[in-house]
Amino acid sequence: MRTVSGIQPTGNLHLGNYLGAIKNWVKMQDEGECLFFLADLHAITVHNDPEELSNNCREMVAALVAAGVDPDKSILFNQARVPAHAELAWMLICNTPMGWLDRMTQFKEKSGKHKQRSSLGLYGYPVLQAADVLAYQATHVPVGEDQKQHLELARDIASKFNNDTGTETFVLPEPFIGKTAARIMSLRDGNAKMSKSDPSDLSRINMSDDDDTIARKLKKAKTDPEALPDNMAGLEGRPEAKNLIGIYAALADQSPEDVLTQFAGKGFGDFKPALVDLAVSRLSPIRDRFEELRKDTTAIDAILRSGSEKASAMARPTVEATYAALGLLRN
Repeated sequence: MRTVSGIQPTGNLHLGNYLGAIKNWVKMQDEGECLFFLADLHAITVHNDPEELSNNCREMVAALVAAGVDPDKSILFNQARVPAHAELAWMLICNTPMGWLDRMTQFKEKSGKHKQRSSLGLYGYPVLQAADVLAYQATHVPVGEDQKQHLELARDIASKFNNDTGTETFVLPEPFIGKTAARIMSLRDGNAKMSKSDPSDLSRINMSDDDDTIARKLKKAKTDPEALPDNMAGLEGRPEAKNLIGIYAALADQSPEDVLTQFAGKGFGDFKPALVDLAVSRLSPIRDRFEELRKDTTAIDAILRSGSEKASAMARPTVEATYAALGLLRN
């Protein structure tokens, strides 16, 4: 089992990133071969301040390591240091019908009413996503609901290339959905995903928040006046209540049903203090480690350099096989 997954270096991790993806990354390190990358080439599909992007990359490495991603167990790197991503993306772009990209819903969402002003990179970035995983012959890719379409595209691209060239250049990756993967919603709106882009800082818990800030945000989290039920069916139509139960369950490594059994009949006046205590106990060690790591840029750069060397060596045979399958002379 070889798993590949990436994350955009857009600033500090928040609770949704940690419980929805990174917590599972940490577990997967002991289940197979893992490559985790910072998607800095994806980040430049929209305008970025260069200095801020560099700083965000280093801070994201510090946050990932603090959360438990171990560079000795996994390969941790950034795309820009591994030329295979860009090389393979171009060869795949030349083999991908535009009609397939026209169906990608995320481009429509991100470009909005300004499609004509969007970069070609934003339009074609699902092909770079395909290259990200196909370069390493990944067998599995962790996906949430919003990424299933892109993994299906990666499989289609790989299958078409293999058929067109009469080769077996690429492995078709399978989706990997962790059993405990959590979809964490905004603390202000249980119908909206927790996001860095939300203008209200009260909508999310940043992994850099201190204990008092974590407590304040959870205490102010939107709820309803009803008592907690003893089963999940009782949370239908109560998105904020369901979200807080989900957060508690993910932090405690319990099922939501077990959490409801524990707090059935109690109101949020009883539940929120328990959630605060749990969140602080789980998140404060990560934050403290992050604050320590982020200051050591030399160590962070060494992690990225070592990871990129390993990733480059692993991806090179696939890139060379792709050149050969297309009849491109290399020697």
